[in-house]
Amino acid sequence: MLKPLSVFIGLRYVRSRQSKGFSSFISASSTIGIAIGVMVLIVVLSAMNGFEKALAQHLLSIVPHGEVVGVNDPIDNWPENVAHVQQQPNVIAAAPFIKTQAMMQSSGQLKGVEIRGVDVALEQQVSAIANYMTAGKWQDLSKENSVIIGAGIARKLSLSIGDNVQLLLPPPSRGKAELSAAKQQFPVPMKQQAKVVGIFKFGGTVDDTQSFINLAMASRLLGYQQGEVQGIRLLVSDVFSAPKIVRDVMFSLDSYVYMVDWTRSHGHLFNDIQLVRMVMFIVLVLVIAVASFNIVSTLIMAVNEKKSDIAILKTMGAKPSTIMTSFMFQGLMNGILGCFLGACLGILISLNLTEIIRTIESILSVEFLSADVYFIDYLPTVLREDDVITTVITALIMSLIATIYPAWRATKVEPAQVLGQA
Repeated sequence: MLKPLSVFIGLRYVRSRQSKGFSSFISASSTIGIAIGVMVLIVVLSAMNGFEKALAQHLLSIVPHGEVVGVNDPIDNWPENVAHVQQQPNVIAAAPFIKTQAMMQSSGQLKGVEIRGVDVALEQQVSAIANYMTAGKWQDLSKENSVIIGAGIARKLSLSIGDNVQLLLPPPSRGKAELSAAKQQFPVPMKQQAKVVGIFKFGGTVDDTQSFINLAMASRLLGYQQGEVQGIRLLVSDVFSAPKIVRDVMFSLDSYVYMVDWTRSHGHLFNDIQLVRMVMFIVLVLVIAVASFNIVSTLIMAVNEKKSDIAILKTMGAKPSTIMTSFMFQGLMNGILGCFLGACLGILISLNLTEIIRTIESILSVEFLSADVYFIDYLPTVLREDDVITTVITALIMSLIATIYPAWRATKVEPAQVLGQA
């Protein structure tokens, strides 16, 4: 005999069980339950991985990885400081900025916006905003009194390329203008005419709030001197290490600055993904556990049906460990088969999840993810080998645990009592 006795007996019992109607049904239900649980868990984990990747590659291509901002005074001599920051470890690029809150007015309509003054050339090194231009060119921002706005702002104010808008800005916060503004109980906002030279569409709330002007215009409007900026934006090599990298950059500067990173402004999105991932993992592991413990009822029925066989084996000298292993192997076959089917289906669905969802959307004429609300309009997926292995091992361990009690019950069969009743 080439296989161990316990494996041989377990396989014989598995084959004989297929002819039993109710036992076969219970066994099949446990196998199907494990397969569904494993499949769904792999698909959910792949979707969560996809959202993490989309967060890192899509949203954070526009949202700053990190910023160092002057506290009491602006950052002086920004070209030298930007060059210094770019030499720091794990910093890919850096660019200066000046930002403020303002109102944008057109044809009697008002819209609150964040105006960001940037260096047209350096901003492209830290941001992919130029890739999302739907009208106009990013380079046109270098023109005098020009502004680039989000698609949400353009829709709200009915703007298009070439239209003029009025910017209502807070009074300059530096120099003599600061003193004069401080004397006024209600400072009068500054008015500045600007021409729309570009419109970008990224998705989410960014389109509804973000607008850009060139750095020279921002310095003039907000009272910054030559070479002064409000802060420096960073592009880092590892977005999930951004807090540490920005902190190191902050300590390397001579100016008194504070740090801001994406985990403070948009970290809730990443935390939500992790929370959903953990909750779904727990829920689906419990589903697998329920399906696995159907094996208990299957094996208890098998033990009751095979009492005479167990008694004969024990009278022939079979050890309790052999009998126990035989029934554990018999129950574990359900787990192995369920894990195999579930893993195959989960991998297949995960690799094609984006296309499957798009097909369903086209058939039902619905949109599950709207780019106007979320930062993506598709369901991303990233299949990781570790997730598949972890899911399969977890299901197998649960299946193995479920076989212990029924198999132990089989070793307690008394041959004299069973054979005496025969």
